Amino acid sequence: MNELIKVQVKNDRQLVSARDLHKGLDIKKRFSAWVSQNFKGFEEGADFTRVPGGTVVKSGNGTVRKYDDYYLTIDMAKELCMMSKTEKGKEVRKYFIEVERKWNDPQEVVKRGYAILQNENTQLKLENKNLTIQLEESNKKADYLDVILGTPDALAISQIAADYGYSAVKFNKLLHKVGIQHKVNGQWILYRAYMGKNYVTTKPFIYKDHKGNNRTSLSTYWTQAGRKLIYDVLKDNDILPLIERDDIA
Repeated sequence: MNELIKVQVKNDRQLVSARDLHKGLDIKKRFSAWVSQNFKGFEEGADFTRVPGGTVVKSGNGTVRKYDDYYLTIDMAKELCMMSKTEKGKEVRKYFIEVERKWNDPQEVVKRGYAILQNENTQLKLENKNLTIQLEESNKKADYLDVILGTPDALAISQIAADYGYSAVKFNKLLHKVGIQHKVNGQWILYRAYMGKNYVTTKPFIYKDHKGNNRTSLSTYWTQAGRKLIYDVLKDNDILPLIERDDIA
């Protein structure tokens, strides 16, 4: 069967472009006037749907124009063919009847039903896969956050660095690179935005000088809140602790 007018399928419904039908019936009247005269007895939303800018026409000089169109049901298209009262209208109506007959053929109905089931099954698999990935990511995040929340004591930077597979020196430089801290007079200091928020604390560190005398110095330790800050900032920079990395067995 030759395709007189294109019939498209949307949401399992056969639809016809009103402009294609207007052209296929060789209607001499202007499209907008034809619509005004012939659409009065039909219900928008049931028999036809307005499609703003639905038809794109490109002229010879490259100019592109968009014209409003309408999607018509096959039943409405058949009635419009009858209303044209022309031999062309009869021909196109017979064409639509044949298209509709093939559409309603039991074998075609079964094929469409099978295709819908296949599509739904594929979509369900994709949704399940995405859900599994999200759940895995959520569990990974919970795992490391459990480690943080399960260790209330403040930790030295060397202990946190080990969670990421870094040395303390390289990890301090990494925290500088991502904008958490900077060095002042040889000491790592939080940037102003992070100061006074209980991210770090200090503990005395006793050592012996070159003369064997005991000396006390203050060392920086990271609180739970500070470790959570490090985790969130590094995660935003695609840097994960070892237990969350897929490349670590």
